[in-house]
Formats: sequence, structure tokens, C-alpha cells
Amino acid sequence: MLGLPPIVALPDEPADDPLTASDAAAGAAAVLEQVLETRLRDSRAVDAVFARDLADRVGALVTRGGKRLRTAFAFCGWRAAGGTGDATAVLRTGAALELLQVCALVHDDVMDGSLRRRGGPALHVDMARGHWAAGMHGSAERFGSSSAVLAGDLALAWADDLLTETALGSPHGRRLHEEWRAMRTEMVAGQYRDLHAQATRSSHVDEALDIATLKSALYTVARPLALGGSLAGAGEGTLDALRAAGRNAGLAFQLRDDLLGAFGDPALTGKPADDDLRARKLTYLLAVALRLADAAGDHHAAATLAPDADPRSDRAVERMRAALERTGAREVVEAKIVELTDLSVRHFERTGAAPAVRQEFAALVARASDAAPRRAEGVA
Repeated sequence: MLGLPPIVALPDEPADDPLTASDAAAGAAAVLEQVLETRLRDSRAVDAVFARDLADRVGALVTRGGKRLRTAFAFCGWRAAGGTGDATAVLRTGAALELLQVCALVHDDVMDGSLRRRGGPALHVDMARGHWAAGMHGSAERFGSSSAVLAGDLALAWADDLLTETALGSPHGRRLHEEWRAMRTEMVAGQYRDLHAQATRSSHVDEALDIATLKSALYTVARPLALGGSLAGAGEGTLDALRAAGRNAGLAFQLRDDLLGAFGDPALTGKPADDDLRARKLTYLLAVALRLADAAGDHHAAATLAPDADPRSDRAVERMRAALERTGAREVVEAKIVELTDLSVRHFERTGAAPAVRQEFAALVARASDAAPRRAEGVA
């Protein structure tokens, strides 16, 4: 056995005041604290240096910020499929999702060369600084990157341990594990397609959407919804509706993240607002801007956003932002986000979820995408 923590109690659930996704997120945070306490104690028993330098940093990143959206969506999927009563398995699944998210963030920061995460230095940067401060030999940058790869692997191992134990204790564990297994493969595929698009200097709109779907939409919303539904014994029709709702909501979430990556305030997002632009990462925003520039004959914008452009300087980044605005791409993406949130709510209605659950889902989608679905008023 993996030594999971005891059941974490959620707030009492009076008949007229059912549990909410916010309650579930808080409950999953409590599960995480207990899981981390056990994992860090085990790490110290294995090796003190490893525990101090690596495991403790993973634990700190897990507890430092994060919206816990995946947990909230898993809870919504569980409720939509008729889940009631003891929500322990959902909370543990949510905690596993949060650990998996840390794995993805740590590895993504290494691949993108990002310097900050959740309001502090990215883990590979923190490890490199520790290497330099300790006067160790060799490249601090290489040490930091290599250590961060191991840190991400550790978070993934902890996530898998927690999910596996949850599945073994659930009558619907096989379906739960199938959803989890598919999600992990999709994550890796999305990360590789992202790297591949940068290497090939792609600018195709369809490819940008494929990457956003694999890398973010499925793993942020669609699979968490299906994981929650699986724990409630949902039928295939309900799971299909949850996945479709999640795919659209997840895309809306990623498109909002793309906009924040180009125009966001680092003081609010906790990460730089120009990493995607400096790397000329293929986003839907960039692909749409190039298509609009070509259609309008705006050769200056097309050249500024072209695959062979060099956006590493601050001035070049500002030119890219101006081009994204001038082409109208920002407005197009905003409209696409609203369209996707509307589709998401429509698909969720097909689950037959109670009105209160539909309303909560619509509110979650609005929170994730920063855009209220047009049909939100009709789901109460």
C-alpha cells in the first residue's frame, strides 16, 4: 500500500446547501497537504540531500498558488453523473491532478526557458541559483535544468501513486485509470507538437488548435470532467458529453492563456507576459494574426510575425504586440473564446445534470476563460 492519508472531511452538506466545486478545491488542497507530508517524510528517509534540495522544492511549488481548476472540474463531472455523498475519491483524484500539473509546469518551464512561475523563480532557475551560491563545479544552468527534469518526474510519480491507490479503492477504478492513462499520453503528445511547431516554424491555424487541444484543453478540463464522471459510474453517453464540454471549455481556457501570454500583467499572472512572443510560439492568436495580415495585405505585420522574425529584443516584442492588435487578431480570439464557452455549456446540458450543477459548471467555465457563456443565463 502507498500510505494514503485518511479521508478528508468536507464541510457539512445541508439539504438546501449542497457542496460546491469551491468546497472540493479546498478539500483537495487538504488532501495535498497530507499527501505531501507523507511523501516528504518518505523522501527524507531515502536521502537527506535529495529531500532537501529536490523533494522540498516540489512540495513548495505544489502549495504555492494554482487555481485548482482541474479539481473543480473533476467535481463538476462527478456531480453531473449523479455523484453524491462521500467525495473522498474525487478529492484524491483532484490532488493527483494538481501534482500532475506541477510536473507539466516544471518541464514546460525548462523547455520554454521561462524564468518565473507562480510568482517566484521557476524551479530550474531556483536550482541553478542554489548551485551557484553553493560554489559547486560545472554549469549552473545545466544543473538547474537537469534537476528540474527530475523534479517533474518526482511530481509525476507522486501523482501516479495517488491516482493508482484511488482507482484500486473505487468500484469504477478501471474506467478512472483508463481516462488517466489517456490524459498522460495526450499531454506528452501536446508538448511534443508544441516543440515540433517551433522547430518547423509553423504558422498554421489548424496546427495551433491541435496543439492547444492536446496540450491544454483535454488535460485541463475534458479529462478532469471525465475522471469525475467515471468515479460516479457515468455511462458512455454522459462521458461523451462531458468530454465535448471540456474540450470546448479547455480550448477557451488556453486561448485566454494565449492572450495573457501576450498582453497580461505579470504582477497578476505570476509569469512573464512575453515568453511566448520571444519564443515565437505557435498559438492560435499568432496564427490568426498572420492569416489576417496576409488577407489584408499588411506586409509589415506579416513580416513582424513571420517564422523568420527575431523577436528576442524588447522592441521586437512590442512590434509583435502592435501587429497582433492591428490585424484584429486579439478581437477574433476574444470572440472565439465566447463561442467556445457557449458550446461548452450546450454540451454539458446533454449530461442531464441538475440545474444547480449546470449553473456551477457555467460559472467555472467563465472563471477559467474570463468570458461568460451566452447561454449561462439559461442553465439556472
